[in-house]
Amino acid sequence: MAFYYSRDRGELEDPARLIVAGELIKAGVVSLQQGEEPEPHYHPNEEQFVMVLSGKLQMLVGDETAVVGPGDLVHIPRNVMHGIKVIEGPMVWFNCKSPVGNGDIKQDYTEAPNSSDIKATLGRD
Repeated sequence: MAFYYSRDRGELEDPARLIVAGELIKAGVVSLQQGEEPEPHYHPNEEQFVMVLSGKLQMLVGDETAVVGPGDLVHIPRNVMHGIKVIEGPMVWFNCKSPVGNGDIKQDYTEAPNSSDIKATLGRD
């Protein structure tokens, strides 16, 4: 399949996500509201790029923290702890990860051992 239409999102289990898997990468659009942030984590086997399409979030990647918004691109290397706090929602981003693995966007999530410290840094107490 070459084309994936936004109108098809209603057929998915979670209509806020449209995730597709190719041969070497998985990609998709993810939408989060304030308070829906995933636990701080890292990916031992995946490299990730995120481009913010709308909304605004504070993001910690490794030891760097920044506020990112529409048009900003973030690179998350393998094994680097990261976390987010949505500060203006809905936050919508385009996400690419490689390798594709089994195609599940959360396949390689490993909770950060310092998760509570990351959440505190982001003001997610």
